[in-house]
Amino acid sequence: MNDAVAVTLVGVLGITGSLLVLVSAIAMFRVRDALSRINVFSPATGLGLPLIVVAAFVYDLHAEGFRLGSLLMAIVAVVCLITVSSVASNTLARASVLSGQPIHRKTSPNRLARPPEAIVDVDPDAVDDSEHRD
Repeated sequence: MNDAVAVTLVGVLGITGSLLVLVSAIAMFRVRDALSRINVFSPATGLGLPLIVVAAFVYDLHAEGFRLGSLLMAIVAVVCLITVSSVASNTLARASVLSGQPIHRKTSPNRLARPPEAIVDVDPDAVDDSEHRD
C-alpha cells in the first residue's frame, strides 16, 4: 500500500470516528432526559469507535503487513463494539424507564409516557381495597 494512501485513509477513518465521538459527547449535554442521552451516544459506540478500530487496523496493515491475527482481532473488536453498544443501549433505556426517570415533555414521540392501547397498566404495589372491606 502506498504511504500517502495509507496515511490518508488512517487519518480520514480516525478523524471521522473521533469527530463522531466528540459530537455525541457534546450532544449529550444538550439533551434533557436519560432516554435521549442514551440515544445520542449510540452513534459514537456503534460507528465512531469501530471506525477508530478500522483506522488502527489499516495502520497496522501498512506498518507490519498483513497478519491474520491482526485481521481477526479487528473483526472481533468491531463486532463486539456493535453488539455491546446495542445491548447496553437497550438495557440502559429499560432501566431508566423502569426506575421512573422523567421523560422530557418535548421528547417526540413519547410513547413511553403512557401504556399502549389495550394494555392495562396495573400497579403491583397498589393495595386492593376490596379484600379489606367488611
